[in-house]
Amino acid sequence: MLDKLEMFIALAKEGHFGRAAERLNIAQPTLSAGIKQLEEQLGVQLVHRGSRFGGLTPEGQTALTWAKRITGDAKQLRDEMRFSRRGLSGEVRLAVIPTAQTWAGRLCTAFAERHPRVRFTILSRTSREILQMLDDFEVDAGISYLANEPLGRVDTAELYIENYILVCAQSSPFAKMRSVAWNDLDHQPLALLTPDMQNRRIINQLFAENSVTPSTCIESNSIIALVATVASGHCMTVLPKDIANFLSGGKNLALIPLEGATRQQNVGLIMPHRDPRTPVLSELLSEARKLQ
Repeated sequence: MLDKLEMFIALAKEGHFGRAAERLNIAQPTLSAGIKQLEEQLGVQLVHRGSRFGGLTPEGQTALTWAKRITGDAKQLRDEMRFSRRGLSGEVRLAVIPTAQTWAGRLCTAFAERHPRVRFTILSRTSREILQMLDDFEVDAGISYLANEPLGRVDTAELYIENYILVCAQSSPFAKMRSVAWNDLDHQPLALLTPDMQNRRIINQLFAENSVTPSTCIESNSIIALVATVASGHCMTVLPKDIANFLSGGKNLALIPLEGATRQQNVGLIMPHRDPRTPVLSELLSEARKLQ
């Protein structure tokens, strides 16, 4: 039944038989037959059918919650059995906010040095997407903000504190300044992350607290795009200091400390609270706490 539950979860996520079949790398008739067989085994209709996928029935909504839980437990069982045979091995799926990508690399590198049989898949996602993916068992853990928005029932390990810095081209008048006050950015042209990013919401709060009205010249969900725009001299940006240092290396950019009213943000590893936790995730949490 486990393979049928995975088919059902994919169909519920994609909302389309063809896309779900493609996601699972199976033929659409195989998917349709699998869903039918699952319905017969459970004795209820799970999916509204017509000329196309019509959504889940009320029974389907209930079954989806159980399906996610069962497939998650099955993955945990496989990990436990693999550990008992070969030690730590397998794959960890990690979803990470864009501003924490450098720390994701540090954590995965430190972990891999101690446990070379474990490999990582790192996905860049918004903080809200990370929480949803954890709920849906699509990833095993995430790196996100720990205190700015509700996380639910999770285990955490703080990795670092996010501080902000102004990034501008060397040709900018700001490049010659030793520090910049937040209110100096009032009506200045800025490249910023898109509003769906929690980092942007934090920056917007800081702007409001310092009576700053930014003149946003570009928005992107890619920090690389922001830095490339700034390097052209078209505008400036505000970024966490760690990622700014990493991306500005070798470029004609200046990093200027921001002073005045500010707010630090704790960023760390998060994973659903489960007892027992898989050996791999237990060790990952331990490794994250060593990096503090």
